[in-house]
Order: sequence, then C-alpha cells, then structure tokens
Amino acid sequence: MKKISNFGIFTLLFVSSLTIMVGTVTAPSLSGIMQHKDLSFSPSWLITLPSLGVVVFAPLIGRLLNKLTPLKLLGLGLIPYAFLGLIGAFITNEYVLILDRFLLGAATVAVNVSVTAYIAKQFEGDTRMKMIAWQGMAIELGGVMFLAVGGILGELNWQYPFYIYLVALVCLPLVLKTLPKVNDKDLDKKLNTEVKKGDKQLVKFIFLAALLAMMLFFIGFVTLPLYLPSAFEFSESEIGYLMSSISLVAIITASQMPKMVKWFGDGKTVALGFFFFMLGYVVLATTMSVTYLVLTAIFIGIGFGFTIPLLNHMMIEASNANNQGKNLGLFSMGVFGGQFLSTFIEYISKNYLAIYGVSAILALCIGLAIFYINRKFKNA
Repeated sequence: MKKISNFGIFTLLFVSSLTIMVGTVTAPSLSGIMQHKDLSFSPSWLITLPSLGVVVFAPLIGRLLNKLTPLKLLGLGLIPYAFLGLIGAFITNEYVLILDRFLLGAATVAVNVSVTAYIAKQFEGDTRMKMIAWQGMAIELGGVMFLAVGGILGELNWQYPFYIYLVALVCLPLVLKTLPKVNDKDLDKKLNTEVKKGDKQLVKFIFLAALLAMMLFFIGFVTLPLYLPSAFEFSESEIGYLMSSISLVAIITASQMPKMVKWFGDGKTVALGFFFFMLGYVVLATTMSVTYLVLTAIFIGIGFGFTIPLLNHMMIEASNANNQGKNLGLFSMGVFGGQFLSTFIEYISKNYLAIYGVSAILALCIGLAIFYINRKFKNA
C-alpha cells in the first residue's frame, strides 16, 4: 500500500468539509431566500432536504461502495454535488427545487461514505481514531468557513451562497492527484471478516445515537437563522459568525475527543456530549442576552465534538470487510436523518423558547439512556 502524503491527508479533510456544507451554506441567508422565493413549505427545508436524500440513497450507496473503490465513488459524487448545489439558486419552480435538494443528498452520501471508507482502508488503531477526529474537525472547520462566507455573500446577494458548492470541483483534481489507490485486499487486513458477538446490537446503538445527536445539533441550525433576527435583530453576517463559532468550538472539542475516550471510555464520552447539548438549549430557553449566546455556542459545539466524530469511529470499529459499506451507509442515514428530523421541531410550538426547552429535556433523557445502555454493553 502506498503511504498517503500530508497533502493527501489535507485533501481527505478538505473533501470531508463538504458534508456539513450541503445544508448549512444557505442557512445565514434564509431570510433573503424567503423574500425572493415564494415557498409554500418551511424555508428550513432547504437546509434539511438534502439530508432526506441521504437517508433514502444511503443503502444504495453502501452497496455501490462494495462494488466500486472509494476513490471511484468519490469522483462520482463530487461532480453532481457541485452542479445540483449551484442550480438551486436559479430554480423557480418549488417542486423542481425540492427534487434538486433531494438529489443533492445522493451526491452528499457518496462523498461522505467514500471518504470514511478510504480512511478505514488507509489507517488503523489509534491512528485511525486520530484521523476520524481530524475528519470531525475538518467538517466543523468547513462549517466555520462556509457559514461565515455564506453570511457575507448572502448580504451581497441571496443567490451568491449557492456558488460555494462549486468548491467540490476544486476537490476533484486534488483527489485524483494526491490520494493513492488502495487494493481491496488491504481492507481485509485492516478489518476483521468475522462478526463479533454483540456487534449487530452495537451498530444499531451507534445508528440511533448518531441520529439523535445530529438532530439535537441541527435544531440550532434550522431555528437560529429565523430566531436571531426576530429576538436580537441579527444580520445575515452576524448569524453566520455565531453559527460558525459553534463549529469552531466543535473543532477544538473533536481534537480532544481521543483523550476523553482514554479517560472515560467511548460510551460515557457520547453521553457527556448529550449533556452539553442539554446545557446549550437550557441557556437558549432561559436567557435573552447576547452575552449568553456565547455559552450556547460553546455548549452545543462541545456536544457535537463528543458525539458525531466518536460515533463515526465506533461504527468503523464495529464493521468488517463484508459489511463496512452497509454500516457506513447506515451511519450516514443516522447523521443526515437527524438533520432532516430537526425540521419537525418547529411543529412543537411557534415559540422558539419552548422549542429550546423541549430540546434540553430531550437531550437530558437521551444522555441518561445512553449512559445506562453503555453500562449494559460493558457488563455483557
């Protein structure tokens, strides 16, 4: 196997950042999009519809991964990602727009699954966990950059943030130039071919935890762009800066995730992440001060850093050469399914403070449940 260069690692992390960009890049300019597109559905669906596409297409992409190499699948995902993302700015028919955002999810899951599979092939053990942590950091760094840039571009013109999707075309030549091909036999060396006892239950646990963690994380992303202008008179750029600060905290937290796992174990670290989600929404539900919004950003960012990157690594560890594609597809379904479910939180109440209160209670209950279930796994 060819050793991957530092530039190749940069390429992997750069491509990974596209997964969070798929929905959030338009988040700061939602209010502007509402003024120019006569939508009969909630504008937050523009953020979460690609997630529904991921959920639907993930099983197919998982099977394709077993037939194609990760690099081929990655190449097949990047081109439609750029095209489908860009044309959303120019589609006037809302049904065509829904279809476009839905199909964008198929390209997204191809990118997401292929990058993770490639990391699983190239790395193992502590190095793999480190790479997965870096991948989580890269995803959130993408959130920092793309949310900030999207907010600035959204103030210039509501269509400009859609051009950011063309970054995928920059990634394509980097992938072809810097990432060495990996023989399928290498995967068998990195991953066990036998299914360990309890792995099927663990995979289900990881899927459900990822779904709920991403749902709680994304509740902020679908509500804050509409809540902040009405409650604090935030502009598009200010919304982008606050939301990107959440991603910045998540980057720092993800970098410390391997240390947390060594101290507390993976299950307890995931449960801790949900408790930080709870704290973030408690602050939103009980305060009306701009100063306290900083605490919200810190708590929700920590919640992401202790959940999604770690759960991703746990899914790889629970996989073997035969079911890796299926399991990674399932993980993508959980992550992006959580993003889509976050849209429906708005149906709880028109009062955002009530929504954040419910989110806090939900995060606490999930965290306690995960802590209890983890103890059962350890004692089994």
